[in-house]
Amino acid sequence: QVQLVESGGGLVQAGGSLRLSCAASVNIFSTYTMSWHRQAPGKQRELVAGISRAGITNYADPVKGRFTISRDNAKNTLYLQMNSLKPEDTAVYYCNAKGSGTSWYRDYWGQGTQVTVSS
Repeated sequence: QVQLVESGGGLVQAGGSLRLSCAASVNIFSTYTMSWHRQAPGKQRELVAGISRAGITNYADPVKGRFTISRDNAKNTLYLQMNSLKPEDTAVYYCNAKGSGTSWYRDYWGQGTQVTVSS
């Protein structure tokens, strides 16, 4: 029912910035917790940043102070502003939506967008 489409990835030099976008097919922010994850080749997927339905944010230590997660409810779009990028930030970045209730659970993922940081 929910489709997520990431965009904004690309090649950038160390110290540069990128802003990733995740467009949702329907308004889901009142129901789902949104987050960004990333996966480098040969490594497991890891949480980068999340934002709850109430707007509370959290960040993984490696990106804290450099990345900012936000959302635009009117546009059904989630964002990840990435500043001071490092080569170790190179990965495929995925948008995720999670929601659950007493009788249901949903977990949606986008197709991912590649971020490559050169030194």
